[in-house]
Amino acid sequence: MSSTFSGLEIAKRAMAAQQSALYVTGNNVANASTPGYTRQRVNLTPTDEYPTVARNRPQMAGQIGTGVEADSIQRVREQFLDVQYRDNNTKLGYWTGRADSLSQMEDIMNETSDSGLSTSLEAFWESLQDLSTNPEDISARAVVVEKGNTLTDTFHYLSQSLTDVKENIGSQIGVSVSDINSILKSIGDLNKQISAQETNGYLPNELYDQRDNLVDQLSSYLNIKVDRQSSGGQSLGIAEGMYNISLVNGDGQEISLVQGNSYVATVQLENGTDTDGDGVLESPPATGQVTGITIGNTTLPITDANGNETFAQGKLLGSIESYGYQYTDSTGKTVETGVFPDILDQLDQIAYSFGTVFNAIHRQGIGLNGETGNDFFTFAGLTDYHGAANAIEVDPNLTYSEVAASTNGDAGDGMNAINLSNIEGLDMASSSISLEGFSNPLNITSLNLPIKTGTIASNYAGMIGKIGVDAQEANNLQSNSQTLVNSVDSNRQSVSSVSLDEELTNMIKYQQAYNAAARNITVVDEMLDKMINSMGTVGR
Repeated sequence: MSSTFSGLEIAKRAMAAQQSALYVTGNNVANASTPGYTRQRVNLTPTDEYPTVARNRPQMAGQIGTGVEADSIQRVREQFLDVQYRDNNTKLGYWTGRADSLSQMEDIMNETSDSGLSTSLEAFWESLQDLSTNPEDISARAVVVEKGNTLTDTFHYLSQSLTDVKENIGSQIGVSVSDINSILKSIGDLNKQISAQETNGYLPNELYDQRDNLVDQLSSYLNIKVDRQSSGGQSLGIAEGMYNISLVNGDGQEISLVQGNSYVATVQLENGTDTDGDGVLESPPATGQVTGITIGNTTLPITDANGNETFAQGKLLGSIESYGYQYTDSTGKTVETGVFPDILDQLDQIAYSFGTVFNAIHRQGIGLNGETGNDFFTFAGLTDYHGAANAIEVDPNLTYSEVAASTNGDAGDGMNAINLSNIEGLDMASSSISLEGFSNPLNITSLNLPIKTGTIASNYAGMIGKIGVDAQEANNLQSNSQTLVNSVDSNRQSVSSVSLDEELTNMIKYQQAYNAAARNITVVDEMLDKMINSMGTVGR
């Protein structure tokens, strides 16, 4: 038969187990508002029955339970939901990076206001039309020059503002790379601490939470894969082990970032700049665009030779796309592209084509004093269109009387001012264009313009339209990604977050169980008292 005092031991174990459960419940309640905290539970298991199977076991009707014990304290977390969350968080990071960049670009272009380039161009055309009706009027000539200055100032503003935002995005890339490396190092350090505790049979739940929060942050920057590695030793079967983190590239290639308790690879920009002196090239190159990402001894290009992006999706790629990157195509030519470089290039093409055509027509006209062959705009010695938007300006040596409004120099002739105002609608696809008052057409082909089709206005409208379409796409996909992330996170929180109502229910349950176990001790004590102090006293 079982021990006389086994009832006390059973009740004692019950009280200890319920007390542990109450402590865990209290810890959950205390951390109900702690970001990233995962609720915990006590795994209660019955202790071994008595008697065990043995040759000299006592002959009893059956085995008797010996009570309960708190076997382990475990986090309540669903790994599948973590994987879902991180996959969607990667997409959200990518589209957030693009949406933020395009939003800043829309703010700069500002075509819905009265200060955009379209407004400045329209005011310039109107001043030329006014000049055509009064070609000898000095004030009308002054207005043309001043409107021209306003137009070039607008080009300068757009070019410089876009360049400034581009440089700011370059700084954000540096911050992102530094943040990525810091997270990777922290995960490696946490793996080391977790392994040290797991090998001694513990479950370091708080360290698990810290590590998962870091992995969630990392997933917004890069597309990552998480594998688990046992810590060995006396690790419990439910121990989560160490995380091995790998970057999953766009072509499916996996590059190790963290291996066990070692941070094995530093993320850098190929040929980048070390801005903080820590030996890591975290910022874009001083000249040119981003060429690739270096991870340890592996260099990953942003695209393949056909321009198809192969680098892992995430906020880092979204920022690099906005800042600009370059690759070598199948012919060996270096191609530079990106959200801001492309817009700056188109703006330069428009400024150069506009200024060059304007100068070509202006040179054929005649000023008040019979002057001819003068340029209206200058490009500060540029040899091609690159940088034209920032370089274009009205020739500072041009006088009001030198504005070539006439085709023949006769009084009242403002025909060339009309030709100049018609530049807005000139089709750049034409090889030559007939001009009012001149027998010889303008040879467009000889000007070697970067814009080969459409008009100045249509090319600019197309550029603005593309910004709008790209921004709308980025905003829509950012919104969709955010909805998916919120949905998955809601499911994850329904499993892992602390519910005060549920914890209150558990608290009452464990309290009642504790009280019942304490009452059981009282009953067993009374029983033993009767047996020890009251039995065998007959006849005394």
